[in-house]
Amino acid sequence: MMFSRRLPLILAAFACAAPCGAQIAGSEPAQVPQAEAPRPLDLSSLAGELPPLEVRGDGRRTMSAFVPNLGRNLIGVLSPSNAQPLLIGAVAAGVGSTFDHRMQTYFETGTRAEEFGELGQTLGGSTVMGPATLGVFLAGRASRDTRFRAFTYDGMQATLVAGAYTQVLKHSIGRTRPDGSSNLSFPSGHTSQAFAWAAVVDHHYGRKAAFAAYATAGLIGVSRLERSKHFLSDVLAGATIGWVAGKTVARRNDEAAPRAGRTLALTPMTDARGTGAGLGVHLSF
Repeated sequence: MMFSRRLPLILAAFACAAPCGAQIAGSEPAQVPQAEAPRPLDLSSLAGELPPLEVRGDGRRTMSAFVPNLGRNLIGVLSPSNAQPLLIGAVAAGVGSTFDHRMQTYFETGTRAEEFGELGQTLGGSTVMGPATLGVFLAGRASRDTRFRAFTYDGMQATLVAGAYTQVLKHSIGRTRPDGSSNLSFPSGHTSQAFAWAAVVDHHYGRKAAFAAYATAGLIGVSRLERSKHFLSDVLAGATIGWVAGKTVARRNDEAAPRAGRTLALTPMTDARGTGAGLGVHLSF
């Protein structure tokens, strides 16, 4: 009776030991399962949350082409198509120079709107214009509105182009300011920056928006006279530089992006058996 009760236990132990004994007798040892390799992090779900640097429709206005476009636009300011507006601006500044001291006397002895002058100096100054331009540009890069993206791209480039020409002329001419604070009077940097943005607004958003932009730019220019920081001719020259820079940038950035050029490559080749020689031709277009 005791043996019959233990028989199932003995058979169960033998069944468990049999496979182990077979392995010990000569079969290959059981392979230990290896840990699964870690899977790479999938960021595809975050793609829609990241700001798009480039979107369909950007055309030439891409980040990879920002520096080449900037160079094209710097040179483009001096293109023959801008000869007429530059000449008109130069004549206007020349005529305005005959009224420089009269306007200076008017603002110094007449009723002065100091708050207006302070506002114009603040709006057109680098401490406001610089961060505002950068902020608007970054907002444009994060937007999918193609017109807004193009507007902010051109605004940044127009600011840099107008600023470059303004600084070159300031340091080359060295005209003393009306208040004697420095010799960087000609042309007005505040005015050139304001009119550069106004020209870009005009190009992308039409005359209604441009009216407000040009009015603001004009007020900034007049405020420089009120603060005795510039002569009338400085302001007229700055307005010309800014307008030409803004129009040039917007127009040239509208041009179609260049297509990849055709390439022809010749490479030495042999046949499959290595007994012959020849040239392989690769054409891309």
